[in-house]
Amino acid sequence: MEVASNFKDVEGRSHQDISDCLDQINDGVDNLAQSIIELRRMNQEGGDSDFTWRMSNVETWVSAALTDATTCVDGFSGRDMGQLKATIKGKVLNVAQVTSNALALVNRFAARHRATNKP
Repeated sequence: MEVASNFKDVEGRSHQDISDCLDQINDGVDNLAQSIIELRRMNQEGGDSDFTWRMSNVETWVSAALTDATTCVDGFSGRDMGQLKATIKGKVLNVAQVTSNALALVNRFAARHRATNKP
């Protein structure tokens, strides 16, 4: 998000939109970082219930990161889109797509684990 970090010359509503977007993206990064930590903890002992709990956390946090990216993009809807905002929106849409793919992988992994570990 180095593009968004260099918006000192932007004023008014556009500045606020970009600032809000940066906050959302930072929240999303925090959620994804927490998810990575949780995935690493799965290698520790704890059994199937621990796996289920940890995967639920990961699914929630990756989903929240996707929501953060979507909220950022939604903040630009219906407003005058200058070049900087258009560039940021394009990059965030890419982040949202990658995050959506990650969520699909996490959900698929959790579903397969549940299917192969039925009592």
